[in-house]
Amino acid sequence: MAILRKKTGEKSKRPAGLLLLLLFAIFPFKSLAQYNIDRLMTSGEIALHYEDYVLSIQYFNQIISQKPYIFQPWQYRAIAKYYLDDFVGAEADATEALRLNPYVEGMYDLRAIARIRQQNYQGAIDDYNKAIRLNPRSQNYRFNRALCMMNVKDFDHALLETDTMMMRWSRMANAYTLRAEIYLLQADTTEAVVWLDKSLEIDPYTADTWTTRAIVSLARKEWRKADEYLGKAIHLKPKTAVNYINRALARLNFNNLRGAMSDYDTAIDLDPHNFLAHYNRGLLRMQIGDDNRAIEDFDYVITMEPDNVMAIFNRGVLHEQTGNLRAAIADYTTVIDQFPNFWTGLTARARCYERLGMHNEAELDNFKVLKAQMDKHLGIQQRWSEEKVKQVRKRSEIDLDKYDQLVVDDENKVEHEYQSAYRGKIQNRSVEVTIMPMYQLSYFPYQNGLQSYQAFDHDVESFNMLTETGEDGRLFVNCHVTQLSEEQSNDFFQTINELTVRIDTAGTQRLSHLLLLRSVAYSVMQDYNDAITDLSAILDIDNNSCLAYWQRAVCQSMLNQFNKAHGIESKLNAGKVQLDLTHAIEINPQNPYLYYNRGNHYFQTSDYNRAIDDYTKAIELDSRLAEAYYNRGLSHIQAGHKLEGIADLSKAGELGIYDAYSIIKKNSK
Repeated sequence: MAILRKKTGEKSKRPAGLLLLLLFAIFPFKSLAQYNIDRLMTSGEIALHYEDYVLSIQYFNQIISQKPYIFQPWQYRAIAKYYLDDFVGAEADATEALRLNPYVEGMYDLRAIARIRQQNYQGAIDDYNKAIRLNPRSQNYRFNRALCMMNVKDFDHALLETDTMMMRWSRMANAYTLRAEIYLLQADTTEAVVWLDKSLEIDPYTADTWTTRAIVSLARKEWRKADEYLGKAIHLKPKTAVNYINRALARLNFNNLRGAMSDYDTAIDLDPHNFLAHYNRGLLRMQIGDDNRAIEDFDYVITMEPDNVMAIFNRGVLHEQTGNLRAAIADYTTVIDQFPNFWTGLTARARCYERLGMHNEAELDNFKVLKAQMDKHLGIQQRWSEEKVKQVRKRSEIDLDKYDQLVVDDENKVEHEYQSAYRGKIQNRSVEVTIMPMYQLSYFPYQNGLQSYQAFDHDVESFNMLTETGEDGRLFVNCHVTQLSEEQSNDFFQTINELTVRIDTAGTQRLSHLLLLRSVAYSVMQDYNDAITDLSAILDIDNNSCLAYWQRAVCQSMLNQFNKAHGIESKLNAGKVQLDLTHAIEINPQNPYLYYNRGNHYFQTSDYNRAIDDYTKAIELDSRLAEAYYNRGLSHIQAGHKLEGIADLSKAGELGIYDAYSIIKKNSK
């Protein structure tokens, strides 16, 4: 900029030179702007890959503000918003991306899924029509379109779509299951069973198929078959609360009360806010005389639905049975105020008044009942019979004569998973297990919420002691990447800008220090390319900087994993990670995190024995390094040493990494 100002002062003397200067000024700035856009795009994609959606949106916002006519930032921002459950925003951004480039089939898929989440099934059908025109061979698009047709009750076209899928892909089991569900919605259970059986012949390992088969059995009151089919669905997909609720209903109908209670408990563990599970467990507890805990369930139901008169009346009955008569009267009164002719409620309230010695109030209630129902005798509330507990009502049905009946959903249907790249995590990891990430320098302290361990390194502390007063520069050792809020992202953008100004004016003595601070800020922002540039500059100044080798290895490893997910692998870049970590270990052989990181590198390249050796060295240097036990355990399992692996995972669990126990369970007989 100083050179530019100097030259513009000479325009009267050298006009030709000014023209050349302007040409040179325009084109370098244009290429620099393009370079910045490319860097922002890469950083945004990396943040998206590592599921830091708020940060990725910040990057794409910057690109859109400069070049709103490029479709990719709109596309990527739509993806980030989708994973943040901003389905309206995702749809809007996908629409803009498609306006700029209407030939990206994946964007129609994303917009369709966003519309499905808003229950705009017809809009999703329109999108799949366009996606199928671009890619008529996609199973997923046709399957999702058929599901949407079923949801808008266009059964004829949905059946035609399943015909097409079964002709093209005869082994596509979920097409047969979908066809069965369409017949089920048309109340043709016989035809539904035929297609379900065909689906199960092709693939007996799909939980939704067994769930649909169980729904048919529930409709036919084939309780033991429903129990069996739901058991298979639960085995294949154990975290679906509605399957436990339905199995509890089946079990109640052949008097397996203990099994039903267990299923309601599990459903509530999986979905603590599930209305049906709390309500029906309350009724079941009421039936077996567990009144106090039944009251707890109805308290919860009434918290969720304060106007649910059925739950309020049941709680009143329970309060009466446990001797809390004033609470019972309050609940009965709430119901009677809404339904003045509810004779069972009036009789129950009169009974409570009598027990409290409030005879006048009791007589008023009894008089109302006697006047209208002289021929009907209402006795004391009885415990339920075995037949009573088997009766059910629809959730939307408000009939106080059915206050003591179990509740079922108005429409018992399977919650389908739409076949799309956007239904799960942004990354489709090819490995079965995921190791704990590398330790790196960070502006955030180590914490996993489970233990008091604090990662510590002498070199990092020495660096912090050299930090000048007022610098935003205290560094920590951390292996858990922090997802930034919008406010934090803006703070780090500002920090980078401030450090850049200081670097431009810094002397040689402070340059390395400031470059390391900025490289860590870039790392936190997942801008690994710029971080590597700064770290390489530090090593040009001081090739014995352990911290620079350490952080550069981590950044390169993160870039390598991102590139691998996009089909790009480089042995040269993998070698850079190993070389930097080896240099760092030579400089500081007492640092356990360097051996741990190199163990991670070996694990990622499937060299499990060398990974085990490095994790072992890390543990020798720090016996409380939980992540090293966890990763060594996974390395042992991958290498075929199951017993050693389980022992390490057990130690990792003891030190606070509780995920280890689920892996132990999977690998134990």
